[in-house]
This record gives sequence, structure tokens and C-alpha cells, in this order.
Amino acid sequence: MPADAIVPDWPAPDRVRARLTLRTGVPDVEPRFGGVNLADHVGDDPERVRANRRRLEAEQGVAVGWLAQVHGTDVIELGGDAGDTAVPRVADAAWTQAQGVACAVLTADGLPVIACDRAGTVVGIAHCGWRGLAEGVLASLVRALPVPASTLMAWIGPGIGQVRYEVGEEVRDAVVQRAGGVARAAFVPGKRAGKYLADLEAVARVELRALGVLDIHGGGYCTVRDPRFYSFRRDGVTGRMATLIWLA
Repeated sequence: MPADAIVPDWPAPDRVRARLTLRTGVPDVEPRFGGVNLADHVGDDPERVRANRRRLEAEQGVAVGWLAQVHGTDVIELGGDAGDTAVPRVADAAWTQAQGVACAVLTADGLPVIACDRAGTVVGIAHCGWRGLAEGVLASLVRALPVPASTLMAWIGPGIGQVRYEVGEEVRDAVVQRAGGVARAAFVPGKRAGKYLADLEAVARVELRALGVLDIHGGGYCTVRDPRFYSFRRDGVTGRMATLIWLA
């Protein structure tokens, strides 16, 4: 595709395909959004967003099941009919066994987490901000997949890094209550009283392992520090990247 993209480095079966779009690769037509924003809710020109989505689908040869994300835990199954991708559905996770249908989430600091089984029969994705992690979006996805958790592998995409993500006690307590005491290690005291630096990637890894998903890859990117990525924390008004996973 004309825009740059990251191909996840994980040992997924050959028929499992995944991409993470970047904000770079085509000329910026509007500095806040760039030329490859894929979100239609951030104030960008709607026709430009639609054109970006059409181009992405055409170049990857897929129909993308875009979601209306609400930082919740709902999971939808995407089938092979056009109705499943024609209108965005309210959810923060999706899965499919249909060929050529891409599960997708939009992010600009939250974590995209993708998963597939080792046999290459099913793929899924979840949008993991702190609220989604605290409420159990990864558990909802793993339990929705029609295969044992022990057969799954996961890849964690770019999100805000710990050194740039300061949160309050209420966030730490909500996440730890969900993920268990072991998740406390993902929070270190910040510079201000009652504040903590949160490692969302570490929380996601703890949650996946607790669910029985032990084959975990990815991580190590920070959306705030890396200019290839959109970052709400860094820029305020900005676009969104898309992470896609599908069966070829």
C-alpha cells in the first residue's frame, strides 16, 4: 500500500495476515491528521477518511469490519456477508473464521492486540485502553473464540509507553482488581503524589497469560515517542491508525 505499514513479527500460520497502518507514507494534507487517518470521528474530512478506507481495502484485498469503539468489552463475530462490514457495529473486539474479512481496531495510544490459533482457522482483535483492560475486553475476546485458549498466539501492537503514561490511583486500582495483584508491578510511582506510570503492555501480557494464552509476541513500541504513530496523548487532536487481521 502507498502508506507505510508494520507487518507483525510473529509465527502465525501462512494464511493469517495482519497489518498496522502508520501515519507516514503519503504527503500530509492536514498536519493534524496526515494523509492516512482512518478514523471518521476525529474531525478529519469525511470523504478523505472514506477514500483512505477504500484504498486500504482494495490494496489488501479484504472487506474491513470497522467498529464503533466505546472502550467496552463487547465482541462481535464477522461473517462472510456484506452486511457484517457495511455499517460499523458498536464493539471493541471482533473475530472471524471467514476468508477475506478483516477484523480491525483504531488506536492512537491504546493497545491493539491480535490473536489467532496455530491451525489458522480463526483470528481476532481487541482494542485495549486502560478501561477495556480493566473491564475485561481480552477475556471477552479469548472466550468468544471457538478454540481453546492454549491453542492461541497473540501479538501486542504499539501503545503509549510507561514513561509517558501517568494515571491516577483509580486507574491502577481498577486494572489491578481485574488482572490480580501481579499487575501491580505494571504501575510505578509517578513524580506527583497519587500518580503512577502505567505499563499497559505488561497488563495485557498478565491478562493473556491468566486466560491461558502463553504464546505472546510484539510490544516494545511507544506511540508518544515514535512520530510514525498517531498519539492522542502527544497531539490532542489527531488521527487514528488501523490494525487489521484476516484469513487469506
